[in-house]
Amino acid sequence: MKLNRTSFSAVAVLLASVALPGMSHATVTVLGWPGGSEETALRATVEAYNAQSGVTDADKVELLFFNRDGFFDKLQADMAAGSDAFDVNLVATYSIGRYAPYMEPVDLGTDAGKVFGESVLKTMQFDGKQYGVPTDLSLHFMYYRKDLVDALMRDDAAKKKYAEIAKEHLGKDLQPKDPDSWTWDDWAATTLYFSKQVNSESPVRYGTVLQMKNLLFNMMVFQSLPRSYGADWMDKEGNVTVDSDAYKTGLELYKKLYDAGASPKDSLSYEYAETNAAYGSGQAATALQWNAAAADLTNAEKTPAVAEVTGIVAPPAGPDGRADHIHGLGLGLNKNAKNKEGAVKFLKWLATEDAALLYARSGGSPALAPDVVAKVSKERPDLVKLGEFASKYGYVMNGATSAKALSVYELQAKEFTGYWAGQQSLEDALAHTTAGMQDLLKK
Repeated sequence: MKLNRTSFSAVAVLLASVALPGMSHATVTVLGWPGGSEETALRATVEAYNAQSGVTDADKVELLFFNRDGFFDKLQADMAAGSDAFDVNLVATYSIGRYAPYMEPVDLGTDAGKVFGESVLKTMQFDGKQYGVPTDLSLHFMYYRKDLVDALMRDDAAKKKYAEIAKEHLGKDLQPKDPDSWTWDDWAATTLYFSKQVNSESPVRYGTVLQMKNLLFNMMVFQSLPRSYGADWMDKEGNVTVDSDAYKTGLELYKKLYDAGASPKDSLSYEYAETNAAYGSGQAATALQWNAAAADLTNAEKTPAVAEVTGIVAPPAGPDGRADHIHGLGLGLNKNAKNKEGAVKFLKWLATEDAALLYARSGGSPALAPDVVAKVSKERPDLVKLGEFASKYGYVMNGATSAKALSVYELQAKEFTGYWAGQQSLEDALAHTTAGMQDLLKK
């Protein structure tokens, strides 16, 4: 059945009737993200919610799912039209500004901060108001070859070569370090050392795999570098601030590594899949990549060349410390909800520790505070690093939840990739980006 051009309202009755069999009397309808672990976890969590003795028929939840194709555009169209086909709807960090006019803020209670941490709660905030419960989070890990780094640290001759390369290419006196203590300069020196084009004795061809394709999601991977040097999209007064030393430092470092051959020459066409393939081949020493890749890159059946020798740490540090881009999926309140009271009750419950742990055990990827994630560390060890990095290093750029956030990322991708490809100067790239962002983010 082809539903791409059909509104949520038109199919709500049909889809709701098949979402969870046996729940025809439910009065709170939740529009969730279809497919994958998010749907599986939400179904299990809702089933547990409805089975509670304190949940009456008037409070029970019914799930509504739609296909992913054009999801966010169709959701906005229905909400703008005043649809009441769902009481609770999906929301994402980078699109929350689009939906905020059609939603109501929710008070999740004081315990929500203890469950998720304040940085994670901010992924569901817009103009200082909480618009949803964060259910699934994405951020970045620095993947590295433990065997290669360990061998380097034990070899005096190799350490001498490393220091020579760092001095020649970066102009700095550096020695190899534990990756968990890396600055961006340490990482850069390591990638240069492990690049055949720089060091003919390197055991692998490339020191890293840069995602440089003209793609908005690649900007999310990149921006933690300038962020750790103090970068932001705007200052408190709303002035665009990308034309800064912080952004210049990050952009120039990427280009330096690319030009030196530390990343494959076709990196200008790389995104998530290509990065996984290149690192997984065993011919790259490091890769800054999404946390979702951990399941594949540490799986001996899927990536036998690196699974047993891959370490994971947070992104390197800059002068302002470490920074890790985070964004999430969550659930919030439709302004035109038929049953706001029941919807708010469900959302508040979803933000409790018991519900978050249940969601995690059911396959979801919530970022949980250290004391909370410890309770599921054996079943979900991946969530330990997710929660730790999110709480310690997670950030959302000022303006990155606005209605035009995705357009800003698209603009940056076009201009920054143009600079990395040698199609324009750094000054022009930043000037074009600033002008475009001023137009997109103006009040």
